Amino acid sequence: MPPMLPDFSNSVKLKYVKLGYQYLVNHIITLTLVPIMLGVSIEILRLGPQEILNLWNSLHFNLVQILCSAFLIIFVATVYFMSKPRTIYLVDYACFKPPVTCRVPFATFMEHSRLILKNNPKSVEFQMRILERSGLGEETCLPPAIHYIPPKPTMEAARGEAELVIFSAMDSLFKKTGLKPKDIDILIVNCSLFSPTPSLSAMVINKYKLRSNIKSFNLSGMGCSAGLISIDLARDLLQVHPNSNAVVVSTEIITPNYYQGNERAMLLPNCLFRMGGAAILLSNRRSERRRAKYRLVHVVRTHKGADDKAYRCVFEEEDKEGKVGISLSKDLMAIAGEALKSNITTMGPLVLPASEQLLFLLTLIGRKIFNPKWKPYIPDFKQAFEHFCIHAGGRAVIDELQKNLQLSTEHVEASRMTLHRFGNTSSSSLWYELNYIESKGRMKKGDRVWQIAFGSGFKCNSAVWKCNKTIKTPIDGPWADCIDRYPVHIPEIVKL
Repeated sequence: MPPMLPDFSNSVKLKYVKLGYQYLVNHIITLTLVPIMLGVSIEILRLGPQEILNLWNSLHFNLVQILCSAFLIIFVATVYFMSKPRTIYLVDYACFKPPVTCRVPFATFMEHSRLILKNNPKSVEFQMRILERSGLGEETCLPPAIHYIPPKPTMEAARGEAELVIFSAMDSLFKKTGLKPKDIDILIVNCSLFSPTPSLSAMVINKYKLRSNIKSFNLSGMGCSAGLISIDLARDLLQVHPNSNAVVVSTEIITPNYYQGNERAMLLPNCLFRMGGAAILLSNRRSERRRAKYRLVHVVRTHKGADDKAYRCVFEEEDKEGKVGISLSKDLMAIAGEALKSNITTMGPLVLPASEQLLFLLTLIGRKIFNPKWKPYIPDFKQAFEHFCIHAGGRAVIDELQKNLQLSTEHVEASRMTLHRFGNTSSSSLWYELNYIESKGRMKKGDRVWQIAFGSGFKCNSAVWKCNKTIKTPIDGPWADCIDRYPVHIPEIVKL
């Protein structure tokens, strides 16, 4: 019998083969140009001084040609630099840390549920099952008005929560950055479900006596992805207003939106949503480049609102008893998956290295021409990013994204721990996750961060940041007193 060929899958580590392929494809231009330039340099060195002088003299230049060439070079350079988009820097940000008096342990939450829903024990049991599997911990917080039995969701209480969260985050931002209120040129506040008159942005302007010519915006009704919509709006405004500072405030006010009915689809948000907020300072000033933490690279927004199911999957409405709540559809995860697919299809060509794009293209062509049953190639986004901030909307959301994007446990650690410690803080959750990564000392210069958020409508929005400098472990912030305890093991079910 002739000797059998060796099993290359066992004798060769395919990991290194893939690394070699990635290096070859991603650096193909460099690997092609270096030998050419080396060859040209050797040929020039072979020429003697007289031959080089003769070659130079053979090139006839006159003053008009030199002036025209110089003018063309200056013109092209001017057009390039004028049309080049301004660089947007994230100088710093601050997250609101709720007071310990607002904490809601599982026992407290369930006791309140039993007293509020005493005529409907099945609803109480449903909330208990959700809470057991939610991934939340014992230290999440609800606003003071929800601690009453029954809750007191008054306008005054809602304004009180807004002032506590927003002003605390703003004060922390002023302290961290040294920013003065009069230096703010653009103010954007996003809060989905609480939209009073005057607006929350007007409330901030009144509190800090901001300039009369400030450009202020108040975004409402845009769900948990509104934070990245605010970042996108700030980016567009900073492109047309040079030498400006923009402050973005992302929060969700829980007080007026605590559902007190019996519809299961509307009881779910009660178990997941908690207090939280963040204030972010963006700038296009070159003077901020040195101290800025991050640089904004891309923002990609996807909206599936044209589809009726997507439009209604997160819907504010009245139940049969006339009580208002947020209804979450059973199709939510499937719709979120479709929105994510559309978003990463747009994001992929912007961030993925050439090796991953080529593999995806070849697989796509193979499926179209040869065999439609070929397994589609899922691009490795770990080649494009070092850190992932997935909206902590719930355990199922994080599980699904980890599975679909083939992420490791460490990649989704920030999202899981944020959900455990703070709950679903809506649009501000991404900033608690980013602060977790910094507090663990993992953020290095050049690292790329992918923030992914989902929201009603239905929307999937992404932002890509690049770290400007190695970030020292912060001594303050929401994780300062507990980061040493994390990560913690989160069981599949916590028996209550």
